[in-house]
Amino acid sequence: MSSIERITAIAVRMLVKRGVNTIPAAGDNLRDAGLTSLDMVNLMLAIEGEFDIEVPQSAMTPENFDTVAAIANLVSVTAKAA
Repeated sequence: MSSIERITAIAVRMLVKRGVNTIPAAGDNLRDAGLTSLDMVNLMLAIEGEFDIEVPQSAMTPENFDTVAAIANLVSVTAKAA
């Protein structure tokens, strides 16, 4: 399973908890799709657990978690830096 697919699966699980039954495309804004600010924090934690990485404080920006594609890029950069 690719990083995009793994991240999408996490986002879909969180959206379903919000009653949203859509699968976001890689470029779709996750807040617009239905995730709240608290969901975004939980998404970051889930991503760290899924990929066994620690997102640096400096990378914990809304832009890095806006879309599945942005998260996949962050995961790639963070994993290479480890």
